[in-house]
Amino acid sequence: MTDLIPTRTAGEDLLATFAPRMGRRYTNGRNTDHGPGAHKAVSVLSPYIRRRLVLEADAVAAALAAHGPEDAEKFVQEVIWRGYFKGWLERRPQVWDRYRAGLDDDLATLDRDRRLRRDVDRAMAGQTGLECFDAWAAELVDTGYLHNHARMWFASIWIFTLGLPWRLGADFFFRHLLDGDAASNTLGWRWVAGLHTRGKPYPADAQNIATFTAGRFTPRRSDLAEVTQGLEATEPDGLPSFLPLRPVASPQRGRPTALLITDEDCRVEDFDLDALDIQTAATLVAGHLRSPLPVSDLVLRFEGGALADAAARAGVAPVAMQANDPASLARWAADAGATQIVTPFVTRGPLRDWLDEASPALVKHGINLCEWQRDWDTAIWPHATAGFFKVKQNIPRILEQAGLA
Repeated sequence: MTDLIPTRTAGEDLLATFAPRMGRRYTNGRNTDHGPGAHKAVSVLSPYIRRRLVLEADAVAAALAAHGPEDAEKFVQEVIWRGYFKGWLERRPQVWDRYRAGLDDDLATLDRDRRLRRDVDRAMAGQTGLECFDAWAAELVDTGYLHNHARMWFASIWIFTLGLPWRLGADFFFRHLLDGDAASNTLGWRWVAGLHTRGKPYPADAQNIATFTAGRFTPRRSDLAEVTQGLEATEPDGLPSFLPLRPVASPQRGRPTALLITDEDCRVEDFDLDALDIQTAATLVAGHLRSPLPVSDLVLRFEGGALADAAARAGVAPVAMQANDPASLARWAADAGATQIVTPFVTRGPLRDWLDEASPALVKHGINLCEWQRDWDTAIWPHATAGFFKVKQNIPRILEQAGLA
């Protein structure tokens, strides 16, 4: 995984290479974790899709073209899952806010509790004595990637066998995953904990691990906790009602414009840049916002490369910005005489929080923040109000709306 090149070209080459395996081979083999360097049954496109160096719609189109809707069904569903999670968190931003507040509380507890700190440190260093878990911890840190099945097992063991706070585990993932995404990561951990689908936690099962690691690991049943209930008793607040999607201001022609490139969407050339009066452009490094703790160098380097590639494809010579003082965003645009900042849509997560913090300074300078939205998102998000089943039922309609059927 460490040899992935953070460019659109590299992502599209990987997409083309994997397209012949997006049908029955993917359906039959996707659940088996063969270990580092051997993830051949899954696409490993997620670091590119996360930054939209490869578009979800293009991945789905490639699967449908190569295999047809029946054989490509499982691959298509897995791509749509990511959009479902993003839409779900957009509709329930309170869940993200609670995660960040809870993480701050857990980190404060970690500072006070030496035993907890020791146990968390051992888990992150792969020194628990549980072979499979320790191997996954090392793979995550060394490569920035874990097979999806391993992510579920790891999270389940972290929560139920080791008895560690789930948010600290989610933060460990978020700091190290090249494809780390606020929605997929937070809601994935909540799902394992039995908080997303209330009362249905995910148990790490010894036989399941042995089967779907092709015998690489054979834990004993006694190594793993029996999971009889999730964390709903310790987090009894339940799920908040879903909210309307937030309104988005569209770019206006003729206004002096500042173009902002972030790693939320590194395909700005897909939008009509020629219609804008672009006075300045900037790449915004924001990977460090993922956590109060240090973020992996692998993640930060991939982000930097993706931003540089995005700027080159857009044909701009950008200012390099760090997402530190939120007021600096308004100063950058105002110094160039811009009255609007234009960027692809930024979903709920640390960068959205930072942009919200920048809002008062933007208002003070008379600068509008405008966002482009993609058809893929607007097709999925209205259905992301409950479980995935509702989205799954609407996949034909979603594909039609996204121009893929």
